[in-house]
Amino acid sequence: MLKIAWSPVYAHPLPENHRFPMQKYELLPQQLLYEGTVSENNFFRPEPLSEADIIATHDPVYWNRLKNLELDKAEIRRTGFPLSALLVEREIIIMQGTLQAALFALEHGVAMNIAGGTHHAFSNKGEGFCLLNDIAIAANYLLRKEICRKILVVDLDVHQGNGTAEIFRHQPAVFTFSMHGEKNYPMHKEKSDRDIPLPDGITDAGYLKILRQELSSVIDTFEPDFIFFQSGVDVLASDKLGRLGLSIEGCKQRDSFVLQTCSLHNIPVAASMGGGYSEKIANIIEAHANTYRLAQEIYF
Repeated sequence: MLKIAWSPVYAHPLPENHRFPMQKYELLPQQLLYEGTVSENNFFRPEPLSEADIIATHDPVYWNRLKNLELDKAEIRRTGFPLSALLVEREIIIMQGTLQAALFALEHGVAMNIAGGTHHAFSNKGEGFCLLNDIAIAANYLLRKEICRKILVVDLDVHQGNGTAEIFRHQPAVFTFSMHGEKNYPMHKEKSDRDIPLPDGITDAGYLKILRQELSSVIDTFEPDFIFFQSGVDVLASDKLGRLGLSIEGCKQRDSFVLQTCSLHNIPVAASMGGGYSEKIANIIEAHANTYRLAQEIYF
């Protein structure tokens, strides 16, 4: 059964000018249920992540300042969200969602988190709507518990996974792979194990050709036994914060290739949703929903 992390806190309301990015966390599960792609039994509600698991990845000083709401104005501004206790609670529940999804993926081949993909959170700071890094926390858990030996992070958000790259900069057991807009945020890129900067406006055919060549090569060379997939849909041509030119169908083919590749190689995969900022919320929901439809089709 496809297991999906979701909690009502994912759609936690923010001040009016911050609500738009949050709408999808409520609408996406509704759409999946309405169309029959999933049932209520597919969802699980994660509890807050333990502090031990947080500080196994993040600097304890940063975590203490974050949970005690002691970040200064510049640090808060960099995250993009007004800091509150409810926001921190939301974040640590999302973190546990990806960790639990990883454990479910080991059992079922694939599992997903309606939220997550918080790849701009560094070990000691947050930015870009990310306070803590769910993929890094879950990957470190799998390594620390000796559940996995070699983990591949496939980050296909339009923005480089700079925080993930920083966290795993000196960790040979984790390979960070990022395909992102060359001229998109963040302006200063960290060094992933494999960075593929893409030109503005690249469309489906060019994007998919690069992905198929590069990801296949990385998997054959690195031979991971687990994959984390950051499946942001801000690669769409309609995205307000992206500069690429993919169609919804092209984004679907992207996800199909990643999931089919994982299935073919018998590599468990945990997917986090990442970004999506198209003007029409329907485009965001459709692109994200395709990831779940494909998981059901390929694995179940």
